Amino acid sequence: MKKNPVEGFSKYSKSAKLEWIIFNYFQNSENSLNLLKSYWHNDAEIQKLHDEFIENSLTNFYIPYGIAPNFLINNKLHCIPLAIEESSVVAASAKSANFWLNRGGFNSTVISTEKIGHIHFLWEGSDFYELQLFFNNTKSKLLQVTEQITAKMRARGGGITDLKLVNKTDIEPNYYQLEATFETCDSMGANFINTVLEEISKKLKLEIFESNLSSKNITVIMCILSNYSPRCLVKSEVQCEIKSLNFNKEINPNEFASKFKTAVRIAEIEPYRAVTHNKGIMNGIDAVAIATGNDFRAIEACAHAFASRNGKYSSLTHVDITDGMFKFWIEIPLSVGTVGGITSLHPMVKFSHHLLGNPGATQLMCIIAAAGLAQNFSALRSLVTSGIQKGHMKMHLLNILNQLEATEDEKAQIVEYFKDKVPTHYAAVEAFCKVRGIKDPSTLKIYL
Repeated sequence: MKKNPVEGFSKYSKSAKLEWIIFNYFQNSENSLNLLKSYWHNDAEIQKLHDEFIENSLTNFYIPYGIAPNFLINNKLHCIPLAIEESSVVAASAKSANFWLNRGGFNSTVISTEKIGHIHFLWEGSDFYELQLFFNNTKSKLLQVTEQITAKMRARGGGITDLKLVNKTDIEPNYYQLEATFETCDSMGANFINTVLEEISKKLKLEIFESNLSSKNITVIMCILSNYSPRCLVKSEVQCEIKSLNFNKEINPNEFASKFKTAVRIAEIEPYRAVTHNKGIMNGIDAVAIATGNDFRAIEACAHAFASRNGKYSSLTHVDITDGMFKFWIEIPLSVGTVGGITSLHPMVKFSHHLLGNPGATQLMCIIAAAGLAQNFSALRSLVTSGIQKGHMKMHLLNILNQLEATEDEKAQIVEYFKDKVPTHYAAVEAFCKVRGIKDPSTLKIYL
């Protein structure tokens, strides 16, 4: 099928976009068009809202939205929403929440809430001290031009908390930064920060042009917030007596605690393990971030940079065993918002915030950190006892059976068969063939 280039696609009507994509990329046009339309919301106003979130919208892409109840966080019970397609994440979160419910729950503390943005610029002068003196004398003027932009944020207790000049010429000739720190209250603050930085940059160029600096050659490269926010930090922890880790008859509490601690230590010292370890943490964090309308991609990037802050990629969680006490915690930067963006527009995002009691940004930081810690506890608990696949594959079993287009009766029989067995992909296909009476599994159109 010949695929033709298109000009001005974003200006097409929605129906014209659909017609172009179906005609150029799909042979069975009616089925493909019906598939896209089947995911439209039946409320035209809600669908219009979704269409306007992004450019070139054709339809909606669904992922499951589940809940993990019984999260006791800072002595308050929460039912946490998770939007994710991975089979075992919600189950693992709920299991961990139940485990810690009667052991004191999760204790989360916000350490700091500052966010950072930069004006990246080149200045061709050779004397940094001359530029520093100029900045010291001009700093108040640079801040003054932002007063109108920051007025509402300052009224809520936020705004610019500091502005400093940073010399980066040791890594790139003529490269400097103006680094601004912000408090953005309950908003994530990206648009606010970027607007402020752009206003400061205009004033900076003007002041340098009118100054007595030996060089007036300044080039502003860009003005942008940083998604690395190590000063927007939260800690969440659980702890109990080791003897309270008595959940499994096959392993005693002391052995479990010892293996658990060693598993975390391996993630602290071995990057190959640390990446998978932290990915499991982000399963929980991303799922809550998506459900609450936050930028999970920024959160991910920041978390992984933070995990590398000491020069080597390492675990985001840690364990201490002292005097018969088991303590497990996470310390992670989380830049989130509860106002702005799509928080007041997306119906399911609004539902999530209501479900959580309409928390402020710092409260949401505490909740999300606890979700990440819970996910990691469940994963490590499985890894050092029965192994990760037993629980994961039981959750994944229905996905395999749905690919095989098993009937409800066939699903029930096969699920019962694997009640006391670990279902591998091949074993699930084999069981399906046996129930349906298929002699040769290779005849099925499914990856074995």
